[in-house]
Amino acid sequence: MPSTLLRDSRALGVLAVPLVLTQLAQVALTTTDTVMMGLLGTAELAAGGLAIVIFNQLRTMGVGLVTSVGNQTAAAAARAEQHAAGGAARAEVSAAPDDVRAEVPPAPDDVRAIVRAGLAVATLAGIVGAVLMVLIGQTLPWLGQDPAVVDLARTMLYALAPGLLPCLWFQALRQFTVGMRRPQALLRITIASVAVNAALNWVLIHGTFGLPQLGLIGVGTATSTVYLLTFLALYLSAKRDKELAPLLSLNIAKADPEAVRRLVRLGIPIAATYGSEAGFFSVTALMAGTFGPDALAAHTAVNQLVYIVFQVAVGLSHAASINVSRELALGDLDAARRIKNTALACAAAVMTVVGILYVTVPRLVLAPFLDTGSDRALAIATQLLLVTAFLQFFDCAQNIGVGLLRGLDDTRSGFRITLVGYWAVGLPASWLLAHALGLDTLGIWLGLLTGLATTAVLLLRRYAHSLARREADALPATA
Repeated sequence: MPSTLLRDSRALGVLAVPLVLTQLAQVALTTTDTVMMGLLGTAELAAGGLAIVIFNQLRTMGVGLVTSVGNQTAAAAARAEQHAAGGAARAEVSAAPDDVRAEVPPAPDDVRAIVRAGLAVATLAGIVGAVLMVLIGQTLPWLGQDPAVVDLARTMLYALAPGLLPCLWFQALRQFTVGMRRPQALLRITIASVAVNAALNWVLIHGTFGLPQLGLIGVGTATSTVYLLTFLALYLSAKRDKELAPLLSLNIAKADPEAVRRLVRLGIPIAATYGSEAGFFSVTALMAGTFGPDALAAHTAVNQLVYIVFQVAVGLSHAASINVSRELALGDLDAARRIKNTALACAAAVMTVVGILYVTVPRLVLAPFLDTGSDRALAIATQLLLVTAFLQFFDCAQNIGVGLLRGLDDTRSGFRITLVGYWAVGLPASWLLAHALGLDTLGIWLGLLTGLATTAVLLLRRYAHSLARREADALPATA
């Protein structure tokens, strides 16, 4: 049993580790923007932060629409491999080894169709999202925001809007490479993008090398430019890959309408799930703000820590999801069941190490995020870290659960369950514990823990039941 877990962990890690590091590099990208905006001044930081919140909400939901590209690609590639293996086995009877290898089919049309459909969906989502960003910018004065902040935020939104399209193109290609189990270039490109983004920010903000001094608009322009460059870099990297190049097609005019409809059908619940989760944490942040600036500062600092550690869950979730799609396409339900246990075991190991740090050296952990001059904020944050040490296990488990169900092409159940866990259980629990029982910010986080734990249990139970039902349905066919 331990040897099987170790073998499965290695197989999962090959895909998960590059994805986790890529996610962490993306966090560094947004952190760089925040630091640069802070150097410009308080008004610029407030306006830029508002614009980035709007951009990230639309970007996250757009990413959800193309996330299933990875699962569909993994399943199609697995079926192609199975077909090739069957053809090779038959050829061994009468052919030499060279002839057997020659019988492996070229790029399967279904994978190429998925890539085209993914890019078509990304194009539509990018255009619609960019238009929405402009329209939201026009409505900011009606939302009670400071006029000076509104003017700056609007110009930032205009600079960010063009970047949404290449951002989603990049995500579609990213899912394709992950589905083909070749994500290595992602990490190199993302790390390089952090350095390029920082350099472009500095150049465009301050107008060096004879360029105009753009200030806050320079941050948005740099971000949009980096999204375009990362898309081009990933595309060129895939074109140089002998395995990926034959499958890669940018001709979205030839996108199969049925493939597009399938991706949209799977993607809408994923986008809604991502949007719902972001909204859930946004509402709890507003709740924390009602207890004063120290409580909000503590909540923000701890929430940022959770967000960073959460990238481990995201990488494991995507890797587990892709592997489930692959194993189901090969008809191996036992392997699909083991993937769940392996992903949860890997997550638990990481979360245990992080939790020990939270409990033993809380001041050191909080130092980069919280002004230690506020003793009350530090005291609240230290208290919240104790809750977070347990909360992150469930946060990681529920994200893995969503990914596992996505591997079954069951995105609707994931959305419904997260609605129950976040909004029907978590949010009321946060309010009752914070206000009715007078636990303030601690109550909010205990409510978050309750909601995430409920979500994790329901998602993992749904996955187990779905596998059991598939196994039962397969029995008559094998009898």
